[in-house]
Amino acid sequence: MAMDRPILLIEDNPDDEALTLRAFGKNGITNPVVIARDGVEAIDYLNGTGTHAGRDLTVMPVLILLDLKLPRIDGLEVLRRIRAGEHTALLPVVVLTTSRETRDLQQAYRLGANSYIRKPVDYERFIQVVGQLGVYWLTINETTETAAHGPY
Repeated sequence: MAMDRPILLIEDNPDDEALTLRAFGKNGITNPVVIARDGVEAIDYLNGTGTHAGRDLTVMPVLILLDLKLPRIDGLEVLRRIRAGEHTALLPVVVLTTSRETRDLQQAYRLGANSYIRKPVDYERFIQVVGQLGVYWLTINETTETAAHGPY
């Protein structure tokens, strides 16, 4: 069930991480949240390698929230690797970034992002945006897992 599966938050900014977690709570999003603070950690989590070696790969994120400006491996490269992976290619990826660069937006969609959202600067607006994300991606959107197993 989608509510039991984790959300993978790929975010290196501790303030944005805390804000996102607070927004989940305020919007009643109760999924467990796995945090990757750089691109390498994100890829390791998804592939069950490195610090996440031995992780149960049958439990994949219901949603990936991906910042673009990440250390070690940037967000666009993380997205490219997600889409190239056999067991990760169909996972929903929402780019959640401060980038205002048109080329970042275009490249994210070229690489297969499901959505591209610029982080609102205003706290209340951010809470609202995360709530809308949760409603859509966690309850309304049909996933490949739902299609394979039915809605119940």
